[in-house]
Parts: sequence; C-alpha cells; structure tokens
Amino acid sequence: MAYSDRMQKSHLYSVYFAPRGLPRMADLGMQIAQQYLSPFDKLIGLVGEAGSGKSMLVKGMFPGLELTNDDDGVNVRPLPLLAVAEESSGFFSPHSYHVDIRFESAFTQMHVLAEAILTAVSLGKRVIVEHFELVYPFLNRNAHLIIGIGEELIITRPTLFGPEPQDIAAIVFKSIPFRRMAHTAEDLCAHFLRLRGVTEHVLHADVRHGFILSFAQKPDIDLYLLEQQVNDLIRQDIPVSYQDDRHIRIGDITSPCSGPRMHVRSTAEIKQLTLTKELLVEPITERYLVVGIVGEYGQQRISDLNKI
Repeated sequence: MAYSDRMQKSHLYSVYFAPRGLPRMADLGMQIAQQYLSPFDKLIGLVGEAGSGKSMLVKGMFPGLELTNDDDGVNVRPLPLLAVAEESSGFFSPHSYHVDIRFESAFTQMHVLAEAILTAVSLGKRVIVEHFELVYPFLNRNAHLIIGIGEELIITRPTLFGPEPQDIAAIVFKSIPFRRMAHTAEDLCAHFLRLRGVTEHVLHADVRHGFILSFAQKPDIDLYLLEQQVNDLIRQDIPVSYQDDRHIRIGDITSPCSGPRMHVRSTAEIKQLTLTKELLVEPITERYLVVGIVGEYGQQRISDLNKI
C-alpha cells in the first residue's frame, strides 16, 4: 500500500477557516485536492447552505469540471449525470460529473438522482454532489469524502461508524450565521477605512466568529471610532444585498466584495462588532493587524480565539 493511501485511510477529519473571498475559496479547494483527495474517491459530498462557497471550492478542486448550476445562470440541460449509462461506453464520455441536489430536485425525483449517482459510481465515474445530505437517505451508502462548509470548513473521510452527512450538516448550518455576520461587519469596516483613505496593502484573514485586516504599514486608524461607526450602522438596520460578482449594496452604498453572496440581509442581524483597541503586530511578517469579532462577549472571545 502506498504512503498516500495509508495517509488517506487514517484520516479522520480536518478543519479550516472557511474563507469568504471566492479566490481564496478556490485556492483552498486546490489545496484540499492535493492533500486529501485520492484517485480512488468516486463519490464526493459537499454540505453547506447556498452561497457558502461550495461551487467555488469544487472549481478549485476540479479545474475544468463543468458545473451544472453555474452562478451566471447558465444551467446545463439535460443533466449529464442522468445519461451516464448511455454515455459511459463512448470514448469521449466524461470521467467526472457534478450535481447540485437542491437545484435538481426541483426537476427530477430524488430516487432518480440517487440511482444515477450510484450508476455512475459503479461505472467507475467520479460524482461531486452538492447538498449531499439531501440525497444520502436514498443512496444507502456514504461518500468517500465529505466536505462541510459553514464558518469553518470540515473535511472528513467517513467510515462504517460515520460521520454521516447529517452530522456535518448540523455543525455547519449552526455556524454559518456567524460567517455571514463577520463578513458583513468586515465590509462595513472596509467601507469606513476607504473613507479615510486607508486602502493600500490590506489583506484579509479569518478567525473564529470574526475577521482580520492586515496592513503592511502602520495605518492611521482610530479603532474606538471605527468600532462606533460600524455599530451605529448595525443599529440602523440597513438592508444588505448582492449587486454583482464583485460588489454588494449596503443601503445606498456600493461596496467592493470578493464573496458577495455570503452576507446577512440587514445590518441589524449582526450581533455587535468588537475590535481590538490597539493594533497587533504579527511577529513573523511584522504586519499590523486589526481583529474584529461579532456577537456577545466580543472582548472575551478575542482573548480566547483559538481555544479548542
């Protein structure tokens, strides 16, 4: 048995912060494919709400794969997976198929989708299934690899003893509101920083229930004032909506955003923002950091960010 095969068989689960920007999600997908995907994995299940980044993760894991639920509104019809038995004997037949169960269940009965998935796997094809927890009860088998996307991204290789897709769904669906709150609060901070002219060399990173803004040079920021301005907007209950793939609208404000579908519907859904009251310095890169946390007990959470 090769080393990589032994490593995959001994893998229980891994956890990453789920990045909010689409390019960062695609990069993480590429990393997951390199580290966790086996050539013998035929059934890949993804669990997570709409807009959580499942499709972008798939694009990173499987470059060139034709997604049947394209976010630009071009949906592949008829669904290639449903014709897998007829296509499988052809020289140019696909090796990998994609299906979004929530979307396809509006057009095709669930047991038909399940049968098509099982047929494709039995023919040696690979099937990537979004919203895997919905079709799982009809399959009578688990996926080789399950990826759950909430506030954190969970990668697990199920065994006879689980976990089952519903176990992963219970975790990621519970945490996704914090990811939405943190992302909107992060964009509110970025808006006020742009008003002050603080726009250059800003990098974005993640912490539990929050975000990090990273600066190459020490920025001129009043962190008390920034926190107050953002919380004032939160209390005003301003609507937040998708504008296009690179922007959101916060009331009358158009704001750049690399993950425009991962937001609350209104600022009032954010349970308060707490910022560090001084710039932190990352000792290795020497970058200046601002950390923001959403929810109650924010200051307490900041001192307890990576506690397991």
